[in-house]
Amino acid sequence: MNYKIYSKNKSSHFIDIECSIENIKTDEMELQLPAWRPGRYELQNFAKNIQIFEVFDEKGQKLQTSKMSKDRWKVQTHGAKTITAKYNYYANLVNAGSSFVDENILYVNPVNLCIYAEGYINEPCILELHKTDNQEIAGLNDQQKLDNGKVSIAFNDFYHLADSPFIVSSNLKHDFYEVDKVRFNIWFEGNLSREHLGRIKSDFKKFTKEQIKLFGEFPEKEYHFITWILPVPYYHGVEHRSSTMQVLGPDSQDFEELYIDLLGLASHELFHTWNICKLRPAELLPYNYTKENYFPTCFVAEGVTTYYGDLMLYRSGVFDQKQYSKELEAYYKRHFDHADRASQSLVESSWDLWLDGYTQSIPDRKVSVYHKGAIAAQILDLHIQKVSLKTRSIDNVMELMWKRFGKSENGTPLKGYTMKDYQDICEEVAQESLDWYFEKCILGTESLFDLLNKYLQDLDLQIVKNEDGLVKLMIND
Repeated sequence: MNYKIYSKNKSSHFIDIECSIENIKTDEMELQLPAWRPGRYELQNFAKNIQIFEVFDEKGQKLQTSKMSKDRWKVQTHGAKTITAKYNYYANLVNAGSSFVDENILYVNPVNLCIYAEGYINEPCILELHKTDNQEIAGLNDQQKLDNGKVSIAFNDFYHLADSPFIVSSNLKHDFYEVDKVRFNIWFEGNLSREHLGRIKSDFKKFTKEQIKLFGEFPEKEYHFITWILPVPYYHGVEHRSSTMQVLGPDSQDFEELYIDLLGLASHELFHTWNICKLRPAELLPYNYTKENYFPTCFVAEGVTTYYGDLMLYRSGVFDQKQYSKELEAYYKRHFDHADRASQSLVESSWDLWLDGYTQSIPDRKVSVYHKGAIAAQILDLHIQKVSLKTRSIDNVMELMWKRFGKSENGTPLKGYTMKDYQDICEEVAQESLDWYFEKCILGTESLFDLLNKYLQDLDLQIVKNEDGLVKLMIND
């Protein structure tokens, strides 16, 4: 499948897409637009943003096309060996998982607007873009320059393309650093002074080294931190196999506040390069873009990552004890102040992400796989440290998970993990049964307040509730 992405009228906020499929041998062809995107487990129905959708043969003759579902089309090929779908997509929303175009910028998450042909999803893809001399393209590896400002990028398959966001702009600020011969690019769009890039690069390098130290390797040859700073309040990031897209704001706030948000977001998203982009639940291998992909272990994908995002900033020296305690208190408060009495377990809320995971639910129904998941991960970590006299920790759990289920040797397919696999490895590291932990923290719904406090004593910390019942983290003298 070959793609061209451009905009004939940027002020209209419409992006134009052409997708060509070759070597067709059937009388009918089914074309699918993803209904959701990895990293956000809810149906988003991107097809609602398509205004015009037409398909042509190699002679330019329009082919009969009909919809099979809200985001799937059937094309009568009439003997054509090559067909080209031509359509447009309304892109007037900026978040870390959207697409946007105006006179100054082309921002694309390909999963929003690139269709694929049934039976071709594993085939190599080529994307063609156009940029002017003063523009750069952030987020894409192996860019090949063609004539007249055109750039070509090759992808292993549609999954690779769909997971590769990019920005084309003349306003991009760029720097990079290297760790273990891997290049980490830092891209900023929006109002950020270049004087901050040196500090950003230094701190990013510190937490990157700490994360690579845990897993023993980085799974990609190059990586991109892409950040768009908005003039309005915002905090959103999405992980990808060799990049993260982050949207933050407002640009008018104190830089130190914005910088803490940037560090927390970037460390979290980088950890996802291992934990979910490669180390993935069995139910998500491969992604099925046509419908919900239910799985019970999002507390591993997001909760463990939330715990490690701040922990890596602390271990690497980017956060001091005071800042790290502040971050711990933040997700303690988000859980205990708002969801401590929820009727769902972490497993149930993982499953129900597809129902209402990203919107406010009815009172006391769901828990956050991020916040309660991070608390559960910390309890596991502190318990393993306690029973092993600090010779083992959750680090050993993640290291074994990576080696057995995330690491790909010589191009072998990824092997997804199950709930049982995770518990088995946790017990292997703890060298004891952890049925009590999984029953109480993962499958149960009772409060974790007292249990967390029991383990926080080893860190000379304590959570207390004030007279209004709100949680505060205290440091014991």
